[in-house]
Amino acid sequence: QLQASGGGWVQAGGSLRLSCAVSSFRFDRYAIGWFRQAPGKEREGLAYISFRDGSTAYEDSVKGRFTISSDNAKNTVYLEMNSLKPEDTAVYYCAAARLYSDYLPWLQYEYAYWGQGTQVTVSS
Repeated sequence: QLQASGGGWVQAGGSLRLSCAVSSFRFDRYAIGWFRQAPGKEREGLAYISFRDGSTAYEDSVKGRFTISSDNAKNTVYLEMNSLKPEDTAVYYCAAARLYSDYLPWLQYEYAYWGQGTQVTVSS
């Protein structure tokens, strides 16, 4: 199971930290990704992290502004979001993908387990 939290309302330029609490998984066998879906738009990937080795990857749209991290002791993955823009307004989801090698999954279809979303609203 995955439980996303930490969403809310923030003014443009502000920051938020999302959390994804993970349970019922063998942590070191999975990667966690953060995705979002804005109204009227397709869901898009943002950032990904491997619990096995801590490797990370980011989509260009958030590179330099968002940081993904994990606390393995707490079975939690975070998405630190800075310099938020109105276009970051969306429902944010975390999801889990099984790791079979050093390859870090980044395609949505590779993520089989999804949590419920948390709403982020950025006002101008």
